[in-house]
Amino acid sequence: MNATELRRRWWPRSVRARTALAVASATAVILVGIGWWVHHDVYRQSTQIAEEQAKSQLWSLCERLRQGVVPDSTTTVPYEVVATGRRTAVASGGALRDAYPGTHHVMPTPPTEGVAALIPLTSVRLPVNRDYNPKDIFGIAGGTQRVVTCDIEADELSRDKAAALGVAADARLRVYVVVLPHTAEAITKTTDRLLLGAGLVSVVLIAAVAYFAVRFALRPVEAIRVLTASVTASDPRERVTVPATGHEITALATTINTTLQRLDNAAAQQRRFVADAAHELRSPLTTLLASLEVALAYPERTDWPATATTAARQTRRLHALAEDLLLLARLDTRTPTAGPETVDLTALASRLTEQCPRSERPLTLTCDSTAPAYAHGNLDEYERLLRNLIDNAARHAAHRIQITIRNQDAWVVLTVHDDGPGVPTEDAERIFERFVRLDDARSRDHGGTGLGLAIARDLAHRHRGTLTLTPRTLGACFRLRLPRAPTPAEK
Repeated sequence: MNATELRRRWWPRSVRARTALAVASATAVILVGIGWWVHHDVYRQSTQIAEEQAKSQLWSLCERLRQGVVPDSTTTVPYEVVATGRRTAVASGGALRDAYPGTHHVMPTPPTEGVAALIPLTSVRLPVNRDYNPKDIFGIAGGTQRVVTCDIEADELSRDKAAALGVAADARLRVYVVVLPHTAEAITKTTDRLLLGAGLVSVVLIAAVAYFAVRFALRPVEAIRVLTASVTASDPRERVTVPATGHEITALATTINTTLQRLDNAAAQQRRFVADAAHELRSPLTTLLASLEVALAYPERTDWPATATTAARQTRRLHALAEDLLLLARLDTRTPTAGPETVDLTALASRLTEQCPRSERPLTLTCDSTAPAYAHGNLDEYERLLRNLIDNAARHAAHRIQITIRNQDAWVVLTVHDDGPGVPTEDAERIFERFVRLDDARSRDHGGTGLGLAIARDLAHRHRGTLTLTPRTLGACFRLRLPRAPTPAEK
């Protein structure tokens, strides 16, 4: 079993469990940080309190010594008073007296000369007493202890007070008070236990709240999932209920409904396309089959050249329709892009003008352009686009077709205008749909598959342009707008 499989087995799959685990992990990290800060702050403040207690005890001892009174040895705060010229301690109390009974003294003797010292906080290493077995938490024999000290000069004591203390008249006394860390440590340990218990309970409660909150929040998503599971490609008419809360689930439901609507529209369009394609294919096939069956049934009375001409005409129609369908299929599957090639639309339009489409009536086809018009794209596709527009105009024009090309800022604008019957305003967009023919403007007998304008618009969109029908009082005017490419001299 590899690491990926182990991670997949260990890591929960549901969003609820993942969210709860993530929230619990984040909460644990935050609580650990807070606990670390509280631990150190409590220890610091407890230590400060112990130091203040030791300093208070120090000032009390110094005051009693200045009055010539030997301090009481029965105290909870360890202290020791040493003097110059004296081998034993003047006084000691607390854990120091218990840890070193019968010894001279354990604290350093003050120097005989120099300025009197007032050391608020320092460290002193105490000797080890192997015979000492402490009975309480204040066992301090051995190790380094933090102490506060203060010196008392001989001139601060009278002879009587010095004699009462058992020191020489010119002796210097130094008072040591040990700062007990045990209180601070005990308070910190108690606080740590409380924080640990509260932290564990908090992590569990927050994870549970997150789990059930996400479970409640995902109920609309589950309802959306159940409903969308019933949607099929052939019948995408189901719609999800949009919550009235206005949160992210509402946006999700709205987006899903919009997507389902697009699927429904696409499915309906595809059904119409298939039906129209089948109908368009059936017409020439029916004509071709009927002419061939009649010719085979009455071979001696058949005009075979006319039959062959009809068959060839219908075959060409089938071929053109198949080519248009294949082109539309390719355009539907490709991403719109202009391509790196540069095409001069003015030159292309001029060439197509010279190749005027054949018609039963005389037509005048002119091209009006003031300068070359360059656009990025494929020459064959641009030729197909313009030829479709010209063929469409030729089928409906009465006498004249006018092609106009202009460079307008960053765009190339090409128009194809005919003097035919025109297009009603309400059908200005409908004519670009596939297999659409207007009864008053088109006839199946005059050619056309109903795909020319649809292909032209798709090709325009593929080259990041637009193809629209511009309103005119006479005839139809198609306006092609494409991004302008720099001329070869500008490159």
